Amino acid sequence: MISTYIFYFLSFVAVFSALLVITSKNPIYSVLYLVVTFFSIAGHYVLLNAQFLAAVHVIVYAGAIMVLFLFVIMLLNLNEETETHKPALVKFAGVISGGLLLLVLVAALKNFEMAPIQNAPNPNIGLIKNIGKVLFGEFMVPFEVSSILFLGAMVGAVMLGKKEIK
Repeated sequence: MISTYIFYFLSFVAVFSALLVITSKNPIYSVLYLVVTFFSIAGHYVLLNAQFLAAVHVIVYAGAIMVLFLFVIMLLNLNEETETHKPALVKFAGVISGGLLLLVLVAALKNFEMAPIQNAPNPNIGLIKNIGKVLFGEFMVPFEVSSILFLGAMVGAVMLGKKEIK
């Protein structure tokens, strides 16, 4: 029963901090709200008895990637004088696109019924030994396909970031 309240609290924190990420004017605050979001998601992993995933999530996302984001934001030296202002037409198109996306989401979730929460078949599925067995056994092909996609994304990022030779 207490885990249900913790789940709802962590969910509220995750959704609220995610909204603050996209509504905050200062990019530094956005990154900090994103860290709060990552910690609340890691709390969900702990509730699911997946302590290893929670630790990896905090180390990788809240640690490494957020530090990288902060360095990039500080190196870009974002301030209001150098900020490019979008024309009103682009802002209007963004509002219309966001409204249409919200409309599609509401229409998709209109008839959604929440299934009763059942106990997991294996409560220790989140432990590292069980994750390895499932990842390299049952989900071997999706794991390899995702690694190929990540490799392609890395090559694309390097090609986009490469300076043109004059």
